[in-house]
Amino acid sequence: MTAPSDTAVLPPTTELRSYKKSDVATPVEKKLSFYKLKAQMLEEGRTNTRLGRCDNMWAVLKVYASGGENGLHTHPSEDHTFLVLQGRARYHDEDGNTQEVEKFEGVMIPAGAYYWFESIAEEELVLFRVGAGSHPGANPSHRLNIRGEDMPGDSPENKQGKVVFKKDKFFG
Repeated sequence: MTAPSDTAVLPPTTELRSYKKSDVATPVEKKLSFYKLKAQMLEEGRTNTRLGRCDNMWAVLKVYASGGENGLHTHPSEDHTFLVLQGRARYHDEDGNTQEVEKFEGVMIPAGAYYWFESIAEEELVLFRVGAGSHPGANPSHRLNIRGEDMPGDSPENKQGKVVFKKDKFFG
């Protein structure tokens, strides 16, 4: 078993999720794994730091620069939740309803629910995201736009932009 102080922090990615379908489909070793909630802060853009995964669940630390957002989408085969660790977010559903979520508040999103969110605080938005496959054998990282078309996480439609890191400023 690895001690928490020896935990490696994986580098952030600019993709909406840093795992691939093959990562989810491959069974993981049946041992404890540890992670730290640490990520570099941003001037612009968004990043994801994969924290860990098991056969049917995964965790990611997400950082959005102030004003950052994503596009309206759904994950048809993944239930997931977001917990705000820093900043504030405004979540939108497909009908135009909104809800602001502050530090230590969260949202539960069932598979198939359409949503998008934006960072609405002066400081960066830091989210702890946990997902779980809702249909055995399906690709939980699959994302669809409102027209039912594939929508990659790093696509312009999902509002992926340039990432600019803040020098020597970290969360966690």
